[in-house]
Amino acid sequence: MAKSEENSIEEHKEEIERELEFSAGYRWQHWIRAISIVVLIGTGFYIAVPFISPVQTAQPDNFLYALFRSWHIIFGFILTYVIFYKSFMFLYGQKYQMERDAIKDVFNIKIWKKQIGYYLLVSKHPKLSGVYNPIQFMAYAGFYVMMFFLILTGFILYVHVYHDGLGGFLYSPMRYFEVAFGGLAMVREIHHIAMWGVILFIVGHIYMAIYNAVFGKEGAIDAIFSGMKWHKKH
Repeated sequence: MAKSEENSIEEHKEEIERELEFSAGYRWQHWIRAISIVVLIGTGFYIAVPFISPVQTAQPDNFLYALFRSWHIIFGFILTYVIFYKSFMFLYGQKYQMERDAIKDVFNIKIWKKQIGYYLLVSKHPKLSGVYNPIQFMAYAGFYVMMFFLILTGFILYVHVYHDGLGGFLYSPMRYFEVAFGGLAMVREIHHIAMWGVILFIVGHIYMAIYNAVFGKEGAIDAIFSGMKWHKKH
């Protein structure tokens, strides 16, 4: 191989560097959260409208509805923990500084214009202050607002089924929020509406992840598995 060709290859290698985008804790909470949301959506649809009939047996112990509700509650607690963990780490975690830095771009009109132009294939991707562009950041902010509504309304519904232990402890404060929301029927409506908001977010999230992976060519989807993303050296 000619020396000029070797130099060209070395220069090309130096143009791109592998960089840690997501920590192990971030990746674990992402996938636990994703699995929990899928289970909660499936069991939630069944609780609202039971679409499977239990197998008829001689013994009255096939409580399919109770089984779905128990799984809904179990994964609801798992999701609650993960959401609070992620929220705390976003606010105080040292490794999450890149996420907090993304707030700067939310107030930058030029970044908004360039980012919208990038999605319309009319401009290049802008240089960002943090790990998220402003559209992503606002979408995630809306997602967490819906999550907190789901958690709060979920606990209100929980205390009306389980009256001992945690249910008994939370009964009085949850009753306050129940009245503030306009009653138990309205709490269920808010719970369902927030769920549909999360479903729409998931559709948009998957679409944008694929879009960025195809057009960004920086390993956007790979990063949520390995944590590593490819960047051009500046």
